[in-house]
Parts: sequence; structure tokens; C-alpha cells
Amino acid sequence: MRTVLILGGTGEARRLAAALTGVRVVSSLAGRVAQPSLPPGEVRVGGFGGVAGLTHYLRAERVAAIVDATHPFAARITSNAAAAAAETGVPLLVLRRPGWTSGPGDRWQRVPSLEAAAEAIRDAGRVFLTTGRQSLPAFAHLTAPWFLSRSVDPPEPPLPPNVEVLLDRGPFTVETETALLRARAIDVLVTKDSGGDMTAAKLTAARTLAVPVVMVDRPPLPPSVEAVATVAEALARLESATDFRSSPTSATSS
Repeated sequence: MRTVLILGGTGEARRLAAALTGVRVVSSLAGRVAQPSLPPGEVRVGGFGGVAGLTHYLRAERVAAIVDATHPFAARITSNAAAAAAETGVPLLVLRRPGWTSGPGDRWQRVPSLEAAAEAIRDAGRVFLTTGRQSLPAFAHLTAPWFLSRSVDPPEPPLPPNVEVLLDRGPFTVETETALLRARAIDVLVTKDSGGDMTAAKLTAARTLAVPVVMVDRPPLPPSVEAVATVAEALARLESATDFRSSPTSATSS
């Protein structure tokens, strides 16, 4: 039986794991969330130990295909997956939901990094950070803004000096996001271009209240990496690929 390794605990990763049939599915989670939503099938938690560790795993487990369905900002994992796939000859497919696009009434400023986002809000008043708990060190040096930071698990230092931490997990509604922006008198929203519906309500709320948005762009994918936008496309690619059916690691396993 062929083995498909799915990297990531996103909603797309879970749906793909549930949809794959006739193969062994192993889902690999980074372990950064205390109580993640688990996909069906085999689950492993924790890193592989860089490119060398992932390469060893692919060969030892005779993996026939890798699907990188990690968060769009998990650039290191994606880079390691691309390097390990090139080393072993295992086909790699990246599953990335489309990013968000601005529309009429939106007041977005796109920036290339968290550091650029911090510079953009240096003189802001009340800032709503929805960039994840691991991003807070990028804003820790700012003393002027007041921050509301929302994450699933508590963040670790360093943190901005004026920060209120809100622990919550999506999906969120437009009504609750609008009420939150009003109650905290938010002047600017900072977010990553994660895409998807689970956390998009904050953008609608910001548009309704004319709150500016600082949008951090996604990191680029490694060159020569194939990417699809939907679970259906990923399934079709896996089911039709001759390189998947031939299981290249069978010849390179150690």
C-alpha cells in the first residue's frame, strides 16, 4: 500500500486525509498547538529534524508522495519538504488555499514581512494583532501602540509592553468581530494573508468600520514546486500522477 505523507494541521490537510482512500495516510503536525484538531488516519507530532531527518523518514517509511498542506506562512517546513523531495525523488505537491484580495471599501496596506508591519504601525494607537503568538517578538520593541493580540495558545516572551492577550479559536463571525473592534476601539488591524473563511470575518468587520488593515504578504514558494488551491485538485493530482503510482522511494530506500 502506498504511503502519502501530509504535512500540516490545516483544515485542508484534515479534509485531504479524510478523502484519500486505498493508501496509507500519515499526517504530520508541528505540535505548536496544545489541543489540535486531529485528522483521521495515522498522526505524528513534532519535527523531523530538518532536511536530513525528513529525508530519512521518507526513505524508511517508503513514502510515495508528500502533500505540504501547512499554513501558508510555514516557510521553513515548505523549504525542507522541497529539499527532501529533491533528494529522494518523492513527488511533492503543495496545497495552499488562495489568499485574500481587497475589495471596495477596504483600506489595506500590503507589507512583505512582520518587521515591515511593525514599522507601518510604529505610531498607531490601538492595534489588533491577529498574526499568531509566534509573531509577537517582531512587535516587542514598540512602546507607543497598545496591542490586542489574539491566539489559540498563550504567547511566550518577548512581548510588546502594552499588550492584552485574548485566547480564542475560530471560526469567527462578522457580528462578533465587529463587536470586538468596537469594544476595544481598534485603530488598525494587522494580519497575515492566510486566506480561507475561518478568520476572514475580521476583514469584513474592518471594512464595515473603516478600520485600516496591514496585510502581511505570504512568503514565496520554493522554485519548481507544484501548488494547487483545493483539496479536489490535490486528490486529482495524486490519483492521476504516474510518479505517485510508481513509488520512487522503493528504489532508494536504505
